Amino acid sequence: MITKRRALESLALTLCAPAAWAQKPTASGGTGAWPVKPVRLLVGFPAGASPDLAARAIAAPLSKALGQPVLVENKPGDSGNLAADLVAKAQDDHTIGALINGNLTIAKLLNPKTPFDPEKDFAPVAMVGTAPLVLAVTGKAQGATPTELLLWARNLSSQGRYGTPGIGTVGHLGMELVKSRSGILATHVPFTGNPQVIAAMLAGDVQLALLPPALVRPHLQSGKLKAIGVTSPQRSPLSGDMPTLREANVQGADLEIWTAIAAPAAMPTAAVARLNEALSEVTRVPEVQQALLAAGWQAQPGTPKALSHRMRQDTSLLGGVILMRGIKIET
Repeated sequence: MITKRRALESLALTLCAPAAWAQKPTASGGTGAWPVKPVRLLVGFPAGASPDLAARAIAAPLSKALGQPVLVENKPGDSGNLAADLVAKAQDDHTIGALINGNLTIAKLLNPKTPFDPEKDFAPVAMVGTAPLVLAVTGKAQGATPTELLLWARNLSSQGRYGTPGIGTVGHLGMELVKSRSGILATHVPFTGNPQVIAAMLAGDVQLALLPPALVRPHLQSGKLKAIGVTSPQRSPLSGDMPTLREANVQGADLEIWTAIAAPAAMPTAAVARLNEALSEVTRVPEVQQALLAAGWQAQPGTPKALSHRMRQDTSLLGGVILMRGIKIET
């Protein structure tokens, strides 16, 4: 993964040639006072993780667009919530975060002791990228079509087991959502990460999982795993020609993982607008979009309002799953 990260950094730096980028004027006609020093972009996961790769794909182009360095800092811990808390409490007006949907939606619902409130403590800036999850089953599953594989998964009843990278993750909540819409009754088995989930599937210890396309693709191509479909409303360029769960007649289980840029709620409105303007421009550049695709994300430029709407929408969807299943994280 580090090799991929360095490749993305190299690609991003090539986007920063003076001829390609110029700092844009604000609506008032000037370049604006913000930023006046380097911007810290905190990532709550280790180097090489998907959110880290997304942050590094945009950091150098964003630096050029803003006229100040954008410095990626990895602050892993607590499923990204450590970095989210640092962003929420930052007072320098130059600290932002590349946060995942779990941090910006359901963190407080899962654990009331979470030291920040996703709704109150952040200023949404913009989405960076989205990705579907793949409902994958063991290669020994009987059937070839999504409908046949879904029937096989249902017939496992409660004797079947599905793996996730941990309690309260999108993989966990998403699978419970899929179960409620599909008739699957498999039992949850948490692991420390998706690579461990895949290893357990290959060993036959679990039979199902919701997995990122980039991670599961090699195993689908080898036939060691099979796919029922993706959780996005439409087919995704990240998963090739794979059908959606809707096409397998699983309705109401639309779900995506996403990475977005958020700032502290106290950041001045003009700074948030300036950052959104630059980020929206960067994520529309074809080379940046290709870098994000290589990192496992489909670029999703947008407004703070659009991100705020997505946060509320996913909080309602996943919050309903938390309530329905009585899921909580105790510390």
